[in-house]
Amino acid sequence: MQNSFKRYCKTMELLNKSTLIEAYKKAHAKGAAWPEITQGMKEVGIVDMEIYLLGTKLFMIMDTVADFDHDKAMIELALKPRQSEWEAHMSQFQDSAAEATADQKWQLMDRIYKMD
Repeated sequence: MQNSFKRYCKTMELLNKSTLIEAYKKAHAKGAAWPEITQGMKEVGIVDMEIYLLGTKLFMIMDTVADFDHDKAMIELALKPRQSEWEAHMSQFQDSAAEATADQKWQLMDRIYKMD
């Protein structure tokens, strides 16, 4: 069966500080993400996104339109309204350089298995 979308999985580490992890979770609670951020993602072809947490490790599942060009979309997304402000705000929680781009923080994972 051919899917009509592309799926990307990414990972990132948060700082190992429980207060920051709780604040990160609150920033991503239902309705808490800034509307401009969600709108920008939709505009570049991201149709759904989920983020999971285990300890300090984040795991993102990102579903996109079928003709999604990941590199082009990430460049376009970085230019969307409030995106750089959101990235700066999120950097306080992330175990990476504050000036790193979202694409540098979120590491794209390789799929090694798919059930037949």
